[in-house]
Order: sequence, then C-alpha cells, then structure tokens
Amino acid sequence: MSDVSEALSQLPGNIMIAAFDGWNDAGDAASNTVEHLTQLWDGQVIQRIDPEEYHDFQVNRPIVRNVPGGDRSIVWPQTVISQATLPGSTRSVVLVHGIEPSMKWRRFCAEIITAAKSLNVTTVIVVGALLADVPHTRPVPISLSSDDPAMQALLSIEANDYEGPTGIVGVLHDHAVNAGLNSVSLWAAVPHYVAHPPAPKATIALLSRLEDLLGVPIAVDSLREDADAWQRAVDQLADEDEEIAQYVQQLETVKDTAELPEASGEAIAQEFERFLRRRGRFSADDSE
Repeated sequence: MSDVSEALSQLPGNIMIAAFDGWNDAGDAASNTVEHLTQLWDGQVIQRIDPEEYHDFQVNRPIVRNVPGGDRSIVWPQTVISQATLPGSTRSVVLVHGIEPSMKWRRFCAEIITAAKSLNVTTVIVVGALLADVPHTRPVPISLSSDDPAMQALLSIEANDYEGPTGIVGVLHDHAVNAGLNSVSLWAAVPHYVAHPPAPKATIALLSRLEDLLGVPIAVDSLREDADAWQRAVDQLADEDEEIAQYVQQLETVKDTAELPEASGEAIAQEFERFLRRRGRFSADDSE
C-alpha cells in the first residue's frame, strides 16, 4: 500500500467524495467519476438537496420526461447525496453529485457540511476537472492539493497557490477546512482542444488516483472501451488537421522535456500495487 493510501486509511470516520457538473467539470470527467463510484459501490440515496433555493431555472432548466403509463414527469436539477460501503471495509463513503448552483453558495455548502457531519464524515475529497494545455497522447495530469496544513503534512502535498475565480468545488473545500474536516482537492487536466464531453480517459485517471488515496481497488474495465474510442477519435482529429497536429507535437515536447512523475520509480511501484490490489493479492504487509 502506498504511503498516501496508508495515511488516509488510518484517519478515523467516513469519507465524502463530491463533484459537480458545470464550470468545475471539464469533459464531465469529475461528475462521471462520482457517478461511476455510486454505481460500482451500489450507493443508496439518503438525501436530495431542494434546488429551489440554489438554482436559477432559466440557467439549469428542469427536464420533462415521459414515464411508464403515459404520464409525464418534470425532473428538477438537484444535488444527490448517496452512501455506500468501501470495499473490504466497515467505513462508509458518502458520494455527492449535483450541478453547480447559481446562487447562495455558502448556504449550499453549509448544508452539505451539515450532512457530512451527521454521517460521521471526517475527510472530504472534492473532485474537479479543468481545461489545460496538455496533450491527449500522454497520461492525464492529476493534481492533489489542500489548504489544510494537517493534510499537507499527512499526504506530503503542497498548498494550492492558484489565485483567481473559483467554483463550487473550491468553496466546498474551504467550508470543509473551516468546519474542522480533513479536506483535499483532486483535479484532472483535460486537453482544451477536445473539450467536448465526455473525457473517459480523464475519468479513469481520477479513479486511479482515488484508488491510491482510498487504498481500495476501483474497477474501471467498463470505461476502457470508451477511453480507447476517445483516444482514437482525437488521434484521427489530429491526423486530419495539420494545425492541431503541430500544436499537439508542441505540447508533447513541453511535456516530455519536463520531469515526468508518471515515469518515476514511485509511480511505477504504485501502479504495480494497484494491479495486485485489483486481484486481491496485495496487503499492507507486502509493502514492508
């Protein structure tokens, strides 16, 4: 088990993982991550946050759908809080998924933090994805940061030095820290020239990092085919557009001349540990 996952596994209490559609979610990579975990771990809905206080329905309009029997139903944008059990553990994981609200962000985040505390959550992982100057031909860059000094020390990570506009993910992270909860931010960088969702390669990268953080296997086989198809489609786009091809080559040069953490000995060891965990052959004793 890696140092990161071992450290998180030693923290008391339950874990919350949250992602939101919208500005924080390039290629739908973050929201698809939480949806995948909810389905994989059979998450059960325990709370729905009433959207009336938080959404401008001219921005996020309700959807009319046909239902069996010939009736029609209006589906309102809402935030859903589900609960599941971490595989091989007695700990619960609370999964939060919704649309970035239009208003009253502080009240919205306070409601989520209240729910977290009522469910004995002590650690919050907020997940996001951003558009960046990265090549699609290389591993998806994943960053982990925290404004919580205790988490920085525990996970050997640095504070986030970003300054500028923030989204609901950043606000929720701040509320969690101020409420005395352990909190970290996990972000994937999605190539900006293929911004149209979905971005399954980025979703797999986020799930892989969460696997390390949680110390539990996360199956992603159902996403592999989509990720391969996405890779082929973007390769074809670059083959057919000389300007994009040249731009990708420039990004590759920048990436390859920098130090590649993906090729470090630690990264290779973590990938091997992940391989063994998925097959039930790895335990903490093996790392000694």
